[in-house]
Amino acid sequence: MSDPLAVLALLPGVPEQVAAARQACDELRWHPAMRRRSGECRIEAGVWAARSSAALEGARLPVSTVRDAIRGAVSLPGDGVGAVVLGATRAVAEADRLSHHGARAVSTSPWQALVRLHMAAVGHLVDAAAVGRPRVGAELPVDAGIATTAVRRVPDAADLGPRLDAVGELLSAASETPVAVLAAVVEGELLVLQPFGAGNGIVARALARALVVGRGLDPVGVAVPEAALLADPPGYALALAAYASGTADGVAAWLAFRCRALALGAAQGVLIADAVLAGRTPASP
Repeated sequence: MSDPLAVLALLPGVPEQVAAARQACDELRWHPAMRRRSGECRIEAGVWAARSSAALEGARLPVSTVRDAIRGAVSLPGDGVGAVVLGATRAVAEADRLSHHGARAVSTSPWQALVRLHMAAVGHLVDAAAVGRPRVGAELPVDAGIATTAVRRVPDAADLGPRLDAVGELLSAASETPVAVLAAVVEGELLVLQPFGAGNGIVARALARALVVGRGLDPVGVAVPEAALLADPPGYALALAAYASGTADGVAAWLAFRCRALALGAAQGVLIADAVLAGRTPASP
């Protein structure tokens, strides 16, 4: 059976961005900090990833606050912002577990991996029965993040099954397609489908992160594409809207944008690694 992603990886402009992302991740992999202090770098990258993913859902806190909350020095606010940030930190941590301690889980049990990420993201916010359950009936997502801005109409709940099955097949299939393309497609599909009542954006980005790390493109997990996405929300929304159009040009635009974000995220990872070696934390906006 032919690889459905192979054609997408060859769309105009995509191979160049895939190559740039791979080169940036390779440069990050060989940073001196990766030899002895990779764990510190990964923890700091997780702080930035969680903060950025939450901010893309409208829950913005300083990096310093998120960092202090993760290490237990402070408590997150007890409001909606704090709840979303907590979900983002848990989802990034779960992505780390999936990629470093159970990398095959995403491929062998893709739906179980998705449920684990959804539990992390919103298990403290929704009824237990809604965790990992796709929307039903007339239910619509309540997220207020980037996907809501970009996708004018989400699919009806009754139409989710086949496309979610297709996502699972992409995750479980053996493929030579670059990981950056697979991660971008899976993230795009989840953002467009918004299969859950809440937490879709955080779950989509966490799953993409688990793929990039678990399949060896960024094996330590220090790249922070989430920060690059946060730096350009209008571009993120426009690229996602292009993907949602389903046209070849639109899909190519999304893939190229998301691969550029990965390259920029690897550059952010270099800054994090530099800061760890210097005994300081990166500047916190």
